[in-house]
This record gives sequence, structure tokens and C-alpha cells, in this order.
Amino acid sequence: MSLPTAKTSPLWWDLVPTAPTRPPLAGDADVDVAIVGAGFTGLWTAYYLKLLEPSTDVLVMERAHVGFGASGRNGGWCHPEYPLGLATLAHRHGRDPALRFQRAALDAVEEVGRVCRREGIDCHYHLGGRFIAARTPLQAKRARADVAEHHALGLGEEELRFLDAAEARSLSGMARVTGGTFMPRAAALHPALLVHGLARACERLGVRLVEATGATDVAAGKVSFAGAAGPGTVTARSVLRATEGYTRDLPGEGRTLIPLYSLMIATEPLDAATLSEVGLAQRELFADYGHMVIYGQRTADGRVALGGRGAPYHFGSGISARFDVDDVVHGHLARLLVDLFPALGGARITHRWGGPLGVPRDWRPSVSYDPATGMGHAGGYVGDGVALSNLAGRTLAELALGRRSERTDLPWVQHEWRRWEPEPLRFLGVNAGLWLTRSADREEARTGRPSARAKLGNWLRGKRA
Repeated sequence: MSLPTAKTSPLWWDLVPTAPTRPPLAGDADVDVAIVGAGFTGLWTAYYLKLLEPSTDVLVMERAHVGFGASGRNGGWCHPEYPLGLATLAHRHGRDPALRFQRAALDAVEEVGRVCRREGIDCHYHLGGRFIAARTPLQAKRARADVAEHHALGLGEEELRFLDAAEARSLSGMARVTGGTFMPRAAALHPALLVHGLARACERLGVRLVEATGATDVAAGKVSFAGAAGPGTVTARSVLRATEGYTRDLPGEGRTLIPLYSLMIATEPLDAATLSEVGLAQRELFADYGHMVIYGQRTADGRVALGGRGAPYHFGSGISARFDVDDVVHGHLARLLVDLFPALGGARITHRWGGPLGVPRDWRPSVSYDPATGMGHAGGYVGDGVALSNLAGRTLAELALGRRSERTDLPWVQHEWRRWEPEPLRFLGVNAGLWLTRSADREEARTGRPSARAKLGNWLRGKRA
């Protein structure tokens, strides 16, 4: 697999605009609700604000273009994952709140599909399920524990079930599979088509969306901005922040969320014989139970896209286009893809890319709104935001309008994040955690025994049960 000839932009961007197509905001404005960020969270919030209260004057401000951030770059995994796991959620909030959260997240997966059908958004949404493979005895043990954790909360086989080796091998052509888990209510999709389709749906409802208009400060009742048409101020009854990995650009928010890079590769469209060997005939999302996160999908046009963590955290919460490409990490992903699917040994890699996602210190996503100040935010998904952003945006819209629902009582509502440590502690700790997590997989492969490094690595990266 050769990387030098691959395009260094997201596969998904081949089908959508990659520059602003909407005019910037020119001059000051006064609205009911100002939303900063035109990714999934900001757009879902705007969408539900207009559905719930059509007379609400909503402005969405985007510094670059719609879907520039993680919403237009991710793996297209629409699944109901809480970053720290349901057992941790239940331990902190109780079994019933954790179960309510998971049922709401499962519904959000299907709500994305419902909105796509209602609004005519063709984003290749397919509810084919999620397969996480066990490729070693230790991974099989983790798979069984995952199922037990779900079932202990009251979720059944229809939500998550264990697959034996024969079942797992019938599902995919992944090598050295000894079992795994299958979650039926998970969908593969094309994230950039979704975020652009959602933007158009918002505009049809009357949302005003401006691009090339970057917020420089966010405060109660106002957003200061600088853009292609010059600086200005937006005054609003409610100011909602939906900036995820780019939150560090706002004054006072440099330690709220860190931008942690996740990288991806995609193959050329594959012939029928190769696709038959890959399997995943229902476009099941796929991953494994290793410590270092990987994620993949078989795309609607017959490619295999694979992503993974492991790229370094950059000092000072650094973000740069040059960080989107990493020869070491992309090379590892290319080798891993062939290790997973030997049939892809001769496939050409056509795209490689990356981008930052938002990670809070405690790995707990949050939806928060203060009716006294009119300020709110949602995010901190740690890469699991395709479905959760729908739930978060819907919830934030209800909170901003003073509505109560089963969503506004979920345990992530009004959660306050701890702040990350100052540099250089942040740089040293996060990167040490990443190294330990990578080495834990290597140690377990070598010894066949659980590695204590994984627990320490998670602790340093903020992933604490």
C-alpha cells in the first residue's frame, strides 16, 4: 500500500464544497440565539430550535466553512457510545439514569436517519450495525465483559450481543477473529454529506448561516467576531458554543477541551471479489477490542475507510493543517488495514487525512445552559459525536427555550468539566498516556497477559473510570 500518492484531504470532501459558499457576516447583528460553530452540534441545535419554536431568530457563525472540523472528517460512525462506558456512567449516576442515557443515545442513532429521510439528506445512512472484533483471548474477554456490562443495566441481546468465532467470521473477512460483539442499532454514513445536508435543512427552516466569520470572544449576550467582511458584534438572548476541538481559540477556554488528533485512510473503490473477501455486506461499522482506538467502515461506493488514534498531542493545544498528515501514523494504519483484511494487500490508498477532536479532562461529554446568562455549550464527545451531537443539540435547544423533556434530565446535562493542567504538564502527560496505550497492545500481543500500562495510559489521558 503506497501512501505518497494519496490525496491529503478527507475522502468525504470529494463530494462537498471545501471553501465558504455563504457570505460572511457584514456588520453588527441582533438575534434571539447566536450559535458559534457550524458542525454537527451547532447545526443540530439550530435545527431543533426552529422545529420547536419557528419564530426564533437563529444565527449560526462559522469561522471556516460548514463541516470544516471533525463533523466533516470523522469515520461516519453513528453509534450510541458514551466515551467512558456505561458502567462508569452507572457508577457515578445510578443504573436508571445510565439506562435512560443509553436508550436516548440509541434513539439518536435512529433520529439521524429519520431526519435524513424527512429532509431528503442523502448521506449514505445505513443501519447495518456495529461489529467489534476480538482478535486475541484477552480481547475476547473484554468483549464478554462489554456485553455483561450492557446486560447488567437492563439492555438485552437486541442492543448488544456476543458473537462466537463462527458468527464473527461469517460477518467479516477479518483475519484471526475469535469472536466479538454486534450492536444492531448503529449506522454507517458519509459525514460531510450529512453536515452539508443538515445546513441546508436549517436554512430552509429560516436559520441564518454565515461562513468565514470567526468568533473572537463569547460572553453573556454577545459574540465578538472577525471575518472576511470585517469585525463586528452579535447581540443575542442566548449564546451557544459548539466549537469542540477548536474551543481553545476562545479567550479563557484554552484548558477546557484539548484538540487530540485522529487520522484516517481510505482505499480505492474495490472490485466485487475483493469486497466479498472483506465481508461487512451490510456496511457494518468495524473495530477491535485493542486498547488503541481504531474505527472503520465499508463505504457506499465500495471502499474501506479506516481511522485510529495515536497521533501525538501538540504542545499548547496546537492545531495546524500540517498535523492532518502524519507519515508514521498513516503508515501504521495502512499496515493495520492489511493485517485486518489480507485481501486488501493490493489495494491502493487514495486518501489520507486527519483532524482534531475535542477531549475534556474527565472524558465526559456535557450539555450545559445557564438561563440566568443565556450562555450554553455542548460537546466533549472524545470522537463519539456523530450520534451524540444529535442528542446534545436537541437537548441544548430544549434548554435554551426553557422546555423540559426526558432529555433535559439526562446525567450529562449541566455537567461541569475539570480544566486540563497547564503546559508543559499537559503535553508530557497526554503523550506519555498515548505511548503507554500503544505499548500496552504490543505487550499483550507478546505476553498474552493483561497490561497494566493501559490503565496508566488511560489515567494520564484523562480516561478515568
